Amino acid sequence: MENPQAPQVISAADLRGRMSEETGDIILVDVRSEADHLAARIPGARHNCVFEIAFMDRMAAIAGSDVSGAVCVYGCGVETHEARMAAEKLARAGYREVLELRGGIEEWMAEGGEIEGDAPSPSAESVPEDGRWEVDLAESRVEWIGRNLLNRHHGTLGIREGHLDLRNGLPVGGEFVFDMNSIACTNLAGDPLHDVLVDHLRSHDFFDCGVFPEARFRIKESRPIGRGGVGAPNMQVEGELTIKGTTVPVVFDVVAGVTPDGCPAAQAVLEIDRTLWNVIYGSGRFFRNLGMHLVNDLVEVQLRIVANCGDRG
Repeated sequence: MENPQAPQVISAADLRGRMSEETGDIILVDVRSEADHLAARIPGARHNCVFEIAFMDRMAAIAGSDVSGAVCVYGCGVETHEARMAAEKLARAGYREVLELRGGIEEWMAEGGEIEGDAPSPSAESVPEDGRWEVDLAESRVEWIGRNLLNRHHGTLGIREGHLDLRNGLPVGGEFVFDMNSIACTNLAGDPLHDVLVDHLRSHDFFDCGVFPEARFRIKESRPIGRGGVGAPNMQVEGELTIKGTTVPVVFDVVAGVTPDGCPAAQAVLEIDRTLWNVIYGSGRFFRNLGMHLVNDLVEVQLRIVANCGDRG
């Protein structure tokens, strides 16, 4: 198999020249999201979102079976990589002349290029209203992972109730109540050992749920952080976690945002040292010669919190 032809970066001016000289001879493809394409696009551009797995199948329908013609892809701008990714895919698939408008539609517009559009431009992420937001219990969840040297178990923990107090888009307060008796082990679902393990976790050995049926997390404050783009941690939350009647300060980073419906949402992954809450069963720091009964001190917790837009307090 011959080596693919490397994609060629093209400027907006050169693309405009080629389009005027070779009308109908160059296939122009907008590889952004459909919302971006509808809002503003280069005239004549076909839409094929590179983030979707059907990208290559749709490309075959757009370009036909002849891969020798010129195909030019464009995205948002020079700092985003959607056009680069699309160009590489096409080159690997054998397209002979792949052009990439690296500056994207931003360069095209900056140089006075004509655009067309028939939908409002996607707005920047909105800031949710100040006030109390109740937690959507159906959409929110807590997952846990516990390990020893060679094995691990993972499962869920139910949220009984919760709310967030927002000010200027940041949670300045809030509280979540967890139902400790709802603890379940996902990887043992349907296995007779599931109930054995869950009863063990609910017992005095671990969380003593008969005496302490609830755990609580209270938000004390939060602050924005900047360590990357969208999808990276953008907020640090400080609070207090109470388990088995013991309250311990906890600080962790979260990825926070707003759902398409305008509801505040956040996700986080953190590790907690269970022994700080007097959950010491199987801990090598408190017992000797544990053998197969050794359990790691650190428990991984994955949080997903979504506020309820239809239930404002």
